[in-house]
Amino acid sequence: MFKKLLLAVAAMVASMGFAFADVDVNKGDQAALDGIKGIGPAKSKAIIEERTKNGSFKDWADFEARVKGIGDKNSTKLSEAGLTVNGQAKPGAPAKPAAADKSASKPAKAAKDPKADAKPADAPAKATKADDKATEKTPEKPVKASKAEKKAAKAEKADAAEKAAASAKEGKAK
Repeated sequence: MFKKLLLAVAAMVASMGFAFADVDVNKGDQAALDGIKGIGPAKSKAIIEERTKNGSFKDWADFEARVKGIGDKNSTKLSEAGLTVNGQAKPGAPAKPAAADKSASKPAKAAKDPKADAKPADAPAKATKADDKATEKTPEKPVKASKAEKKAAKAEKADAAEKAAASAKEGKAK
């Protein structure tokens, strides 16, 4: 379970790195274009087909005119998400937020698994939407104690019982 969670977090971190990279509409392949928020598989296919038929896009106006469904508002959002035309963001579009700013604005999620406490302090926990959704869908189960923990608890109970019996004997002896 812990390994799967760790793998999921690693995959999210890797995909977030792709999402924050600028993608040039004239150079990006379908996977890179799909990584831009607001561009899905159909739109990226349309962009690549238009680029293949009629050559590279000259500027944002050319891009808006040649690709169906891309208007002024949509192109502004795409520019904010990291899409560029010939390496240039759309003029007048707000600057894309830096990746460090986004990760710093979200607080780290506290680990609920006692095994997670054993990992080094160098690896901070990161909150993701996928983690939040996963915990919403699956009810939390009590964490099972390991065999060693069960044996230790049993030994403690036995010691406590022996001490109680010994103190009871001492009480009778007096």
